[in-house]
Amino acid sequence: METSTTKQRMELAQIILDQIKYADRSALMAWGATRFAAIKESKEFQGGLEMTVNGLKHKGWVKVELRWVDDYTITFINKKREIVKVVENVFCDMLVPVIDFIEGK
Repeated sequence: METSTTKQRMELAQIILDQIKYADRSALMAWGATRFAAIKESKEFQGGLEMTVNGLKHKGWVKVELRWVDDYTITFINKKREIVKVVENVFCDMLVPVIDFIEGK
């Protein structure tokens, strides 16, 4: 049985998108972000957002997951589906700078 509803997953994914847009309204476009998907709740995470990116340095997927202790873990996955970097303990005001740094912006 699933503990989080689809509506809750979508709301959390939208909150993450809104936090990114609030910090830098052109960031998603600069990263070439497309194919947004809500990530379901797990033992470690409340849920999150996954998107494909086509940045200068990183091409593949970026997962932004909210931990139960209210910080984010950002995972960068290449086109071969290999995890290339994981950044933990990220707060909402750091989302854009962390992704920008990996993207090479």
